[in-house]
Amino acid sequence: MKSTAWFSSERGMEELKSRQSAVIRQIRSLSREAEARRAGGLFLCDGEKLLKEALRSDAEICQVLWKQQRAERYPAFEREYLLPEDLFDYVSPMKNSPGPLFTVRIPEIGPCGETKTALLLEEIQDPGNLGTILRTADAFNVDTVLLLEGCADLYAPKTVRATMGAIFRQQALQMSRQEAVRFCRERGMPVYAAALSDRAQDLRTLDLSRAAVAIGSEGHGLSRELKELCDGEVIIPMGGEAESLNAAVAAAIVMWEMCR
Repeated sequence: MKSTAWFSSERGMEELKSRQSAVIRQIRSLSREAEARRAGGLFLCDGEKLLKEALRSDAEICQVLWKQQRAERYPAFEREYLLPEDLFDYVSPMKNSPGPLFTVRIPEIGPCGETKTALLLEEIQDPGNLGTILRTADAFNVDTVLLLEGCADLYAPKTVRATMGAIFRQQALQMSRQEAVRFCRERGMPVYAAALSDRAQDLRTLDLSRAAVAIGSEGHGLSRELKELCDGEVIIPMGGEAESLNAAVAAAIVMWEMCR
């Protein structure tokens, strides 16, 4: 964040009152369109929890929109706006949000640090599931999450909100299937496909402390192409009648085994 000065009530702050404001139109676009996020290099966050996490992680905060009143416990930001309740509710992607809304610069993403454990995600289309997986990866110290074909947008508002701040800390890279498997093998990690098959090994019997596991969608599982690229298959043993687990739950169990 560029400014570290603490906010003064004497400092000017622009009040927005029109839906036709350029700022309002931009925020609406960032909320709704992945292309707008990519083109602008910005993503949208909502709420004090994420604002605190962004400040703690030294993320580049570009704009802050306050609902009716500014919270003076935060430092001054380069661009701040005050909105009446109805306009804030119009622009916020979250229903009845207390605010604030703020934009963050999308960081330049590339591999950093040593990767001993990784999770490969294919066709995880629900942004809530994707955000929850990133949050869990952060909690279990999984080094890298690789987003393959068909995944929800990493920077969609619902994804960001579900991460509960992990979006600012967890390494998440977007790659093709072939690139992801090559990335893992270059780092000495075998890649296992989580699959419901007779040849899959019980997850508990493997040492996953230096390995990668691929998780697919609940509806279709992993693609044949990705399974053929993997070094083996693993299964989470279940004793009930359910055929499968929610993707975020399955990923959490796998990551628990990685850190165990």
